[in-house]
Amino acid sequence: MGFARACSVALVGVEGVVVEVQADLEPGVAAFTLVGLPDKSLVESRDRVRAAVVNSGAEWPQKKLTVGLSPASVPKSGSGFDLAVASAVLGAAERIDPAMIADVVMIGELGLDGRVRPVRGVLPAVLAAAEAGYEQVVVPEQTAGEAALVPGVSVLGVRSLRQLIAVLCDEPVPDEPADGQGRPDAMLAGLMIPGTGLGTGLAPAAARGDGHRPDLADVAGQLRPRQALEVAAAGGHHLLLSGPPGAGKTMLAERLSAVLPPLTRQESLEVTAVHSVAGILPPGEPLVSRAPYCAPHHSATMQSLVGGGNGIPRPGAVSLAHRGVLFLDEAPEFSGKALDALRQPLESGHVVVARAAGVVRLPARFLMVLAANPCPCGRHTLTGAGCECPPSVVRRYQARLSGPLLDRVDLRVEVEPVDRADLLGQGGRGESTEVVAARVRGARARAAERLAGTPWTTNSEVPGHELRTRLLVAPGALAAAERDLERGILTARGLDRVLRVAWTVADLRAADRPDASDVAVALELRTGIQRGVPMGAGER
Repeated sequence: MGFARACSVALVGVEGVVVEVQADLEPGVAAFTLVGLPDKSLVESRDRVRAAVVNSGAEWPQKKLTVGLSPASVPKSGSGFDLAVASAVLGAAERIDPAMIADVVMIGELGLDGRVRPVRGVLPAVLAAAEAGYEQVVVPEQTAGEAALVPGVSVLGVRSLRQLIAVLCDEPVPDEPADGQGRPDAMLAGLMIPGTGLGTGLAPAAARGDGHRPDLADVAGQLRPRQALEVAAAGGHHLLLSGPPGAGKTMLAERLSAVLPPLTRQESLEVTAVHSVAGILPPGEPLVSRAPYCAPHHSATMQSLVGGGNGIPRPGAVSLAHRGVLFLDEAPEFSGKALDALRQPLESGHVVVARAAGVVRLPARFLMVLAANPCPCGRHTLTGAGCECPPSVVRRYQARLSGPLLDRVDLRVEVEPVDRADLLGQGGRGESTEVVAARVRGARARAAERLAGTPWTTNSEVPGHELRTRLLVAPGALAAAERDLERGILTARGLDRVLRVAWTVADLRAADRPDASDVAVALELRTGIQRGVPMGAGER
């Protein structure tokens, strides 16, 4: 009787569980039994592993073979267990030393010819292995760079099962030739889910492929919306842009992700893990360093926004926009059920998806930008434009954005049509993305210094209790906000959000704490009522 074990990782959402792959050989009729709650793609690994072992020059054991995946209560899916199953079988057959693979985590799919194919979710899988105390991992050669992002783990990238056997047995490592040149690498096909190309609305700056990035200087006029965009980026505040078609709402939203500061190391790992599981991580770019941008179509379902699907839930748009921007263009055209599902992640920074196959917690701390027209035809606020929408239709259209959802939006700005002077450049170009991003980085640095030692890094994350008790504004600065609260213009949540925006405005002008004018700017950006404050967020 022979026995050996190796390790792999089962992904549940973007979190991993280390799975022990055990192989047992007993005398009897040759058979291959796989147990441990596998799904269809994992059950098929029996044929893949057998063919890969034989085509790699090793002998398949002609005995009763049982492979167990422990813990058996955790659902296991995907083809990433192939490499661990093959190694455990070869260890039980004494082709390789079982002690050499007992504490090694192996992730990869096997082709029938023995080649090791890459799979999605390598980064979160290696992170889970490192947290469990494992120090050695074996992954496909194409994803070795992604796995190497995890500190304290020794990574071995292999191209074929033959190479792995040679390394474990201390034999000369065979040279596996690469595929023919001049065509796409078929081995990378497993990293991308079909249909997750440009249609996801991710990374609008990279979609052109010519190195051109949208710049804020391209936006003509729109001083107040530009100010709101800067405040949103500096404090992580959600933003609503409302106005007629063609005013520039989409142009502003597409330039927001470039204004955001580069991701920190921890944030990059979080975003990369989500994108790796979702199958949208570009090959050759193992680490996402810039804030992501996701713009789903208004026909998106609730499951595509917050996550879901058959079996174990997969990340939705709110998770793909983690640490970045989620832009909902034509927001009233989204279903009310889908929009109201955003309430929880807007407050908590994560989404919990419960399905029959299990409960998954997915990260979802994003900056939401809504764009809306004033009415179905879009001409309701234009003078002499001939809007024919009845008042009841206008009210019903605007009510599609529910009150509880809008109460979680810190900034609400009216985007007016651009006049002829601004459009033809007679008013001068606005500030570039580089200039605005520099101010945003400075404001974020001041907020991070003030919040050092707390679990928060941006003003939008600070609870209202802390704002009212520890982070105090200047005396008398809240007089106007308190009056709006008494009149019912602000809710209790709205007052807290006004305080957060006021701190961001103060950070943009490098002030120690907000004064009455900072609170007035925050009130105007939230309520739309003119307060007679300066136009620039960082000026007086």
